[in-house]
Amino acid sequence: MSSLLKPSFRLAAAAIMISGFVRIGNLKIDAFIQSQYGGHSQYLTIQGLWIAVATMILGVLLSIFSFLNFLRPLRRYLFVTAMPLSVVISSIYWTLLVFFPHLIVASIQQPGAPSSSSEAPAPFYLPLSIDLALHAAPAIALATDFFAFESKYTEKEVRTAVPTIMVAYTLFYSSWVEFCATKNDGNFPYPFLTISPPGVRLLIYAGAGVLGAVSFRVLNSLHSRPQ
Repeated sequence: MSSLLKPSFRLAAAAIMISGFVRIGNLKIDAFIQSQYGGHSQYLTIQGLWIAVATMILGVLLSIFSFLNFLRPLRRYLFVTAMPLSVVISSIYWTLLVFFPHLIVASIQQPGAPSSSSEAPAPFYLPLSIDLALHAAPAIALATDFFAFESKYTEKEVRTAVPTIMVAYTLFYSSWVEFCATKNDGNFPYPFLTISPPGVRLLIYAGAGVLGAVSFRVLNSLHSRPQ
C-alpha cells in the first residue's frame, strides 16, 4: 500500500489541476481569454499550473518505473520552479480576491457562472471548485509532496539554483506579459498590472520573484528529511 501512495497522490493532484483548467473552457471567460494575444499563457496561474502538473506526472513515472531514475534531477529542478510559483500565485491571488477583488478580477461585463468572489464581474466569476483547482491545489499538492515524499534540498541548491531559476523565470514572465500587453491595447491579464505604471510593474515582478525564492528557502528549512 505504501508503494502505491506516492504515485496515487501525485496522479490525483495532477488530475485535479488538469480538471480545473479543462473546465475553464465551459465558462464564458474562456472566449475572452482566447481572443487575447497570448491566450491562457499570459496568466502566471496557468503557467504555474502546467509546471506543477508536469512535476507531478514526472513524479508518478519515477515512482513506478525505476529505469527512469536518471530523470530524478530533472524533477528536482522542475520542483524548484513549481513550488515557488505556486506560493506566489496562491498568496497574491487569494489576498487580492479577499481584500481587493477589483485588482485581480478583470471587469468584462458579460453574464457568467457563480464565483467564489461575489464582487467579480460575471464572466470572471469562477466556481469555487475551479478556483481551488487553479489557485490552491498546486501549492497544497506540492507542499504535501515535498514534506511527505521528497528529500530536503542542499544549502548549495537553495543558495544558487533557487535564486537563479527565480530570476530567470521572473525575466521570462515579465518580458512575455509586457509583450502581450503591447498586442492587447495595453491590457494585462491581471488588472493590478494594467493600472500600474511601468516602474510599479517592475517592482511587482521583482517582489514576486523575491517572494518565490524566500518562500522556498523557508519551506526547505522546515523540512526534516536530509538530502
